[in-house]
Amino acid sequence: MDADRSLLRDRDFRLVAGSVGLSALGDWVAIVALGLHVKEITDSGYAVAGLWICLFGPSVAVAGHAGLLVDRIEATRLLAVVSAAGAVIAGVLAFVDATAAVLALTALLGIVFAVSSPAEFALVPPLAGERRIQQANGHMETARYIGFGIGPLAGGLLFSIGDLELAMLVDAATFAAVACAALALRIRRDPSALEDSERAPRARDGIAYLFRDRVLSLAMAVAFFSLLFMSAVWVGELFFVADVLGKGDVAYGAWLSIWTLGMAMGALLLSPRVAAGAVAATGLAAVAVQGSGLALPALWLSFGFFLACGFMGGMAHGLKNVMFRSLIHVRVPERLHGRSFAAYNGIRNTAELGAFAA
Repeated sequence: MDADRSLLRDRDFRLVAGSVGLSALGDWVAIVALGLHVKEITDSGYAVAGLWICLFGPSVAVAGHAGLLVDRIEATRLLAVVSAAGAVIAGVLAFVDATAAVLALTALLGIVFAVSSPAEFALVPPLAGERRIQQANGHMETARYIGFGIGPLAGGLLFSIGDLELAMLVDAATFAAVACAALALRIRRDPSALEDSERAPRARDGIAYLFRDRVLSLAMAVAFFSLLFMSAVWVGELFFVADVLGKGDVAYGAWLSIWTLGMAMGALLLSPRVAAGAVAATGLAAVAVQGSGLALPALWLSFGFFLACGFMGGMAHGLKNVMFRSLIHVRVPERLHGRSFAAYNGIRNTAELGAFAA
């Protein structure tokens, strides 16, 4: 691929980046609608917590085997198959009311998420080449954040108009669109060309490599603990906005939107400017700035300052995500990318589940 040619001019790259954004949008439509539905029919916090565990738990429980699947099967075909399965599951969920059935089908959706995400990011090196990994990850993360920004609002709106049925049918449509995009891709990631002939692949090889490499092990530890504390703070921010700053629900939503906008700006504008040799240090520094964006508003109780810190923290958050994903792409052998990204997702989701429990 021509190094001077914009990645966004490449048809396959646009298809994969669009799939990442569409996946994020559909995921959040489903998350919001399913949460509202379970709350409505059970009025139980435990049931809602069970829903979150069913949705995010598989990314932890089957991370190794999901990644091994990505590293054993050609990625575009695997993405097409699991996305088609997601469309069927989401379509069935549209017409199910029983809580047990909703939770069981949600767990199946969680398995689809566990496979599709590492499959998408394993396609980055074949699409971008080694010289443009950071640029590619910046575009991928930006696409994800656009989906994150639109998805929750769309999920709430769709649920208010047509209950769970309409929201899940829209989610099914996003899965179907991703499946079609995967089938249309010309690029291939052939696992047989990447295999290590000296040993049989194992499900745990991804997580083992992440923590065997000194730089990656530090990055993964920082990613886990920073996300653990940050996600726990999200709950506290609801009370901070209402009880300390004296603002309402719209103010909390504005802060979340500004944080998400900052993430997109950090991924799109800041990450390409980082030198290859400074990726790890920049990622770790971004974690410190991200945490400062959450901590500083407690020192000066001003809503404007709160929003400004949110934008700063969001930019650092987006930059950090691109740096850590780029580190995995560069430092992990390509034959392990599926298992490594699945392990990374498992680390992140373990932190989030722990944070919500805390």
